[in-house]
Amino acid sequence: MTEIKNQIIAERGRFLLEVFLIFFGIMLFSLIPWFVLPLFMNTESIFYGPLYYLLRALAIIISVPLFLFFSNKILETPKRTQIIREDINPALEYLKLYSFPENSFKDQLLYGILLLFIIFIPLDFLVYFLIPDMLKYTGEVLSSQATDSYFLQSYFVFLFSVIIIQICVSIYEESVSRGFLTMRGKEYVHKISAVIIASLYFGLMHFAYFLTPTSKNYPFWFPFIWFLQTFLVAIILSILVLKKKSLFPVIFAHALNNIISAHAVWNYLQGNDFSLMVYYIYIPLMIIGVILFIWQFSTIKTGVSVIYADIKEYFKPDEKFGEVKGDVYFRILIDLLIGIVILALGLFIFGV
Repeated sequence: MTEIKNQIIAERGRFLLEVFLIFFGIMLFSLIPWFVLPLFMNTESIFYGPLYYLLRALAIIISVPLFLFFSNKILETPKRTQIIREDINPALEYLKLYSFPENSFKDQLLYGILLLFIIFIPLDFLVYFLIPDMLKYTGEVLSSQATDSYFLQSYFVFLFSVIIIQICVSIYEESVSRGFLTMRGKEYVHKISAVIIASLYFGLMHFAYFLTPTSKNYPFWFPFIWFLQTFLVAIILSILVLKKKSLFPVIFAHALNNIISAHAVWNYLQGNDFSLMVYYIYIPLMIIGVILFIWQFSTIKTGVSVIYADIKEYFKPDEKFGEVKGDVYFRILIDLLIGIVILALGLFIFGV
């Protein structure tokens, strides 16, 4: 095995070790809502789901920087860049992702709005419109979980729950996938390798719904559609976080889209036709999306060019590290394997 291939394995091995340490920390803190909350509240209470998700979000916000601090003491993080820079503690670097770079709130909000209207909403609409049974599948899978029983409640209970729950879901999914796996991963491996590993993990976590009993009643490719949808979106989100160094735009867009999508699921479970959502929700939102697309065309074009260039770079030999074509194939294979291993860890951790 060549020196380059040994380096590829060593870099990802060290990253995987840190992932294990951080995920272990998340698991410890996640045990609190899992075991302690039922002692104080009936799991059938309308407040159980929102409080459970709120505690999980807090567990991740606390555990990731805390265990990053410890891992920094234990592991030596290799620097992929030759540029000498200030050595910032990874825990502080992670926490900075929840803040806004100076005078950038308007820009961050704009990126979040564009993500929501140009990517999230049209993609969700197309999936539900072109594959009507996907809405039925989504509703049955989600409503079968005790923490998501709010899908079967009255609209007031649903609205109260969905706002809290989906904001929390977006916080902890983005904090782990983009905040930790992508941003921390780039310290160990090439930045686009970190993007691919994190996005593969995120996509496969959604494909894991294939393991639920409900999925046995549907075609295999239904959860695969979820995988493709989330994997491709995750790549865009990861690259944006790398460029903007803030989690706000992706949490904002992710949360609002989940709330809108949850309304489509709730309406279906109440016996309403999807056409109601099409006429009163999706068509007006997509009209807004078209206006935004025209208004911000130059910004969108630049963003697409950046994403295309980054992805193209991933499939080319990294001359700085002396890669050849065979090393690229090997690197891609190892990245896929690392993403699958992290999935296995994630299923164990987030299955709690």
